[in-house]
Amino acid sequence: MRVIVVGDGIVGAVAGYRLAAEGAEVLFVDAGHAGQATAAGAGIVFPWPVGGAGAGAEEFWWAAAAQYPVLLSQLERDGEPHAGFDRVGGITITEDESVLPAAASMIRSIQERDRLVGDVEVLRVGEPAQRFPALRDDLAGLFVGGVGRVDGQVMRDSLLRAAERHGARRISGHARLSRALSRVTGVEVDGEVIGAHAVVVAAGAWTASLCEPLGIDVPVAPQRGQIAHLRLSGVDTSDWPVIRTTRDHYLLAFPGGKIVVGATREPGTGFDHRQTAGGVHKILSDALGVAPGLADATLEEVRIGFRPLSSDNRPVIDSPMDGLVIATGLGASGLTLAPLTGTIAADLALGRQSSLASSETR
Repeated sequence: MRVIVVGDGIVGAVAGYRLAAEGAEVLFVDAGHAGQATAAGAGIVFPWPVGGAGAGAEEFWWAAAAQYPVLLSQLERDGEPHAGFDRVGGITITEDESVLPAAASMIRSIQERDRLVGDVEVLRVGEPAQRFPALRDDLAGLFVGGVGRVDGQVMRDSLLRAAERHGARRISGHARLSRALSRVTGVEVDGEVIGAHAVVVAAGAWTASLCEPLGIDVPVAPQRGQIAHLRLSGVDTSDWPVIRTTRDHYLLAFPGGKIVVGATREPGTGFDHRQTAGGVHKILSDALGVAPGLADATLEEVRIGFRPLSSDNRPVIDSPMDGLVIATGLGASGLTLAPLTGTIAADLALGRQSSLASSETR
């Protein structure tokens, strides 16, 4: 069976890897658009539903959290033991210590459902700065041990290499869906028609425009996000936890002094791939407002990504036409939800139905 996967971001990479590992002949086609969300994602992985989970999507989120260790284990068996994921824990910081016992109680109430939530600990004023030394020392926090970080580019590349070991191929180019009567039969890439038994369109925010010529409305639009990458010289940041604020901005530390801070959420920008003065000011002022120890960090780059944001904040995973599977709409949670999303897309391409795909997505 030949399956073409359009889009080699994290969702497409998972789908293609799953398909190739099951013996399908897989071809990845990617247009190389500037602003692919995987490359610009911060990389926070929450093992329980958070504020971005749309109505009715909580079960999907739980299932996605359970899928992460499964995928990592399979990648390790396929020669990719370093897929860019580490469970370092996370701290939600606050100036108001009084709100923490209730928050801790809420998180502990869901520990019974999934042990991946991890230990929960209330941190008194000054304790978050002991674990993330760039923070202000007047902040309290709630530590949850199950929060992870992932370098989206590293994981995507691990998935693609593993898929290639199973025979998958990759080409660059702009794909157009080919159709015969009521069935998608393949794609046309730069004038060459390539047939397939199924096509998985996992092109992020570009999925809607790919499907539109077939009369298929994909309710997904780009949401621009700007995110800054900083570097602290001579500082071991490898085990620093993820920092999340109550105002929905965050800081992630990676090995080698790398700190990622952000991000903006800018609907209505289309595919305008620019750093803006206001966007850069916001992400840096938000970061320095809680972490003044980053003031002397080197600003290495500002990345711009287009999140595929669905109209109701629920993933869009569907097979609206024979031979076609759509997988997109993960918004700001792509790196958390991708392992399950790509797996369901692979199942649909192989003709296997998923109850999660019908009940918790659309």
